Amino acid sequence: MFYDHQQIEKKWQKYWEENQTYKTSNNTDKPKFYVLDMFPYPSGAGLHVGHPLGYIASDIYARYKRHQGFNVLHPVGYDSFGLPAEQYAIQTGQHPAITTEQNINRYEEQLKKIGFSFDWSREVRTSDASYYKWTQWIFIQLYHSWYNKNTDKAESIDSLIQHFEEKGTEGLNANQNDELNFTAEEWKNASEIDKEDILLNYRLSYRAETTVNWCPALGTVLANDEVKDGKSERGGFPVFQKKMMQWSMRISAYSERLLQGLNTLDWPQPLKDSQEYWIGKSQGAQVQFNVEGHDETVEVFTTRPDTIFGATFMVLAPENPLVETITTDAQKVEVDTYIEETSKKTERDRMSDVKNVSGAFTGSYAINPFSNEKMPIYISDYVLMGYGTGAVMAVPAHDERDHRFAKKFNLEIKKVVETEEDVQEKSFDSKDSVCVNSDFLNGLHYNEAKAKMISEIETKGIGHGTTNYRQRDAIFSRQRYWGEPVPIYYKDGMPYTLPASALPLELPEVEKYLPTEDGDPPLGNAKEFAWDEANQKVVAIDLIDDKTIFPLELSTMPGWAGSSWYFLRYMDPNDEETFVKKELADYWGQVDLYIGGSEHATGHLLYSRFWNMFLKDRGYISHDEPFQKLINQGMILGMSAFVYRIDGTNQYVSKNLAKDYQTQQIHVDVSLLKGTSDELDTEAFKAWRPDYAEAEFILEDGKYITDREVEKMSKSKYNVVNPDDICGEYGADGLRLYEMFLGPLEQSKPWNTQGLSGVYGFLKKFWNLYFNGDVFEVSDEEPTKAEYKVLHTLIKKVVYDIENFSFNTSVSSFMIAVNELQKIKCNKRNILEPLAVIISPYAPHICEELWSLLGNDTSIEFEQFPALNEDYLVEDEIEYPVSVNGRMKFKISLSAQLSAKEVEDLVISNEKMQQILEGKTPKKIIVVPHRIVNIVI
Repeated sequence: MFYDHQQIEKKWQKYWEENQTYKTSNNTDKPKFYVLDMFPYPSGAGLHVGHPLGYIASDIYARYKRHQGFNVLHPVGYDSFGLPAEQYAIQTGQHPAITTEQNINRYEEQLKKIGFSFDWSREVRTSDASYYKWTQWIFIQLYHSWYNKNTDKAESIDSLIQHFEEKGTEGLNANQNDELNFTAEEWKNASEIDKEDILLNYRLSYRAETTVNWCPALGTVLANDEVKDGKSERGGFPVFQKKMMQWSMRISAYSERLLQGLNTLDWPQPLKDSQEYWIGKSQGAQVQFNVEGHDETVEVFTTRPDTIFGATFMVLAPENPLVETITTDAQKVEVDTYIEETSKKTERDRMSDVKNVSGAFTGSYAINPFSNEKMPIYISDYVLMGYGTGAVMAVPAHDERDHRFAKKFNLEIKKVVETEEDVQEKSFDSKDSVCVNSDFLNGLHYNEAKAKMISEIETKGIGHGTTNYRQRDAIFSRQRYWGEPVPIYYKDGMPYTLPASALPLELPEVEKYLPTEDGDPPLGNAKEFAWDEANQKVVAIDLIDDKTIFPLELSTMPGWAGSSWYFLRYMDPNDEETFVKKELADYWGQVDLYIGGSEHATGHLLYSRFWNMFLKDRGYISHDEPFQKLINQGMILGMSAFVYRIDGTNQYVSKNLAKDYQTQQIHVDVSLLKGTSDELDTEAFKAWRPDYAEAEFILEDGKYITDREVEKMSKSKYNVVNPDDICGEYGADGLRLYEMFLGPLEQSKPWNTQGLSGVYGFLKKFWNLYFNGDVFEVSDEEPTKAEYKVLHTLIKKVVYDIENFSFNTSVSSFMIAVNELQKIKCNKRNILEPLAVIISPYAPHICEELWSLLGNDTSIEFEQFPALNEDYLVEDEIEYPVSVNGRMKFKISLSAQLSAKEVEDLVISNEKMQQILEGKTPKKIIVVPHRIVNIVI
């Protein structure tokens, strides 16, 4: 019977939509299971075949859990704020909302074609005001919270105000920007502005001067992960370090909890390692060094206080405020030039560049508090303002980077840890040796020396033991248009939050999406964007009088804001009263399975965990962690094609002749190749782009052969394959099965369209099991044991594979089972009905159609997954090979229930064995049950 995949797939996609087959109920006594894909950003290019890999895997698992009787939440939505739509708006004037809507429609059409079992009724979009109302509301809760280190959680700012009213800062143990000291009386007498200024020091969302990655061409601040090699990831524009007033999120308050929480999660170890490294916990001491001729001190954090006698110079971050104060007139030009150069590097670049040594001398000296020796103070880009104190004591004998710096600037290298190595030539960094040249530390091992030195530092009153974290607070404002407005207005220069009743603060219309001529963010172009405090509404900016009408914040939130809590909104997507009802958050709890790319390790996944912990602290939800199990799917790689252009010409030389010329390798669209070969269609190439219209070709054997290379599938490499084309030719079920068949989910694998024919052949075989010629024919006759064995062997394998996410081996098992059933011409209902259920998570359309043809009038989706009966897997008979003196002589079929002794007796009494023995007694008989019999004579 002809397998018409196009008609079948259209029919069932229509059925699922009309019947809302995958709509999830909150009112059920079923156990829950929450399966989620990482939030997609709807790009203009749409999906290529690499994108659905993780979605297919999660969809198989969601369908499997439904078959097991779970109430499955498997939603979809769009992380729809983003820079690409804004860049397009700048270029064309088209509002980002229009571009985003078009992109989402395209995505949705493609996703529905692949047959995903999403609950479309729960769809959310971060750029919808009904959604970002609650993103703004969470920001306001963060603003009105502080982190109490005594209770180790976030609390209402009201409890902090109460503490100030009763005790001032006495006994306060809070996460803060600066350590403040004042009495209750001083607090009570402070003006409202001063009180607000003090509270900003403790709020979990706060405004402060911060060093940021500023991209003038894009007119915005970029996150570290949006910058590569000193340029913006989008557009490749130069990025500079710049100090600006910015909103930040106090994620640093949660560093220890974020670190400890990793122990409770079933995540890939490399991902956990990335977060652990990013958080960067280290224990050591905070120490103050006096600066000769200045009242200021330099405070450093060191993990090796035991080496302080070996500290021979100091290095400050170029951004350290002390630099301006202590730099001498003679060194000012050199220092200023160096600071300007450093501003062109991002912190990430500075951290990763371990080989290049550079710096500038300030002209000032610090005094080592233990050796009393003078230490020249330098600045260098390897010291970061955001980590520790923005200053390091350099111990070149025992730190590789300090050693390189000392060698470059000819500074003293002093051994203080015992070693046979020449520390003048190479640093020795070990905690296994003892201290030398260190006065009262001499002879002590690392742990003893560290403890003793911290005690001495505290006795001298110049510092204390402490724990430090590399993770810095997350910058939260962006100078862009297309993002969530920050719900803040300014009165007397101080920020105040809008009342919850005024939310959402909607994005205003603007004439242009670039920063204003005064350098304000794009929202500065809005005409209606001021806050009327008296009437609690947004009004025109020309009404601002700073008495009752005030300016609103012009920055927008970063791309990660909306994606930091979306998994909670899916639980209660249409609620207008709250972001999620507590009882629904308690029912759905954690995401049980989260699938997405590893590139989000230190961005989205950290911010989501932070916001989740905060919302738990404030009592809105009950679970600490958002994602219990996480899988990083690998990439599907493209097979790129290249042509070779001879330098300075419009001539293109075929692959195997290119070595004879000076050439440039250029990507060409894989659609320009002939069929599935590597031969270029030269006429299509000339028509592809105007600059190739006059191309000339140097051929080999009358053909132009392209070079091929496996690399990331990407529009810029012209190697993308559109899933719509695959669905058209091989069906969505073919695409789903093939993507799983390619290899283990976590690994990267190359795409090869030719491979689809094998999977499509399997689907046709599977379809034809249910037909006799063109007639649907399924028998109600009881299956044989052999038929049941095929079915239950498959059940056992598929259950194991799905629960271990080994989807590729399931597809192989389907093929084996269908081949075996075809061989024995099985058409029994008791085999073919459960077979359709087993394969349906992978290939839902064909299985729905077969289920319907089998006489069922409901969807296959909620049928119980077939139960394994191990009895069918027990062999009745075993065919034993019988070897004599190591050579196989004959085979004998015996009951599988026989003991080893019974097998031995039956083999010896066998007529063939008697002929071989010729009356002799065997020296040795070895029976390996169910395997083999070995006889030595």
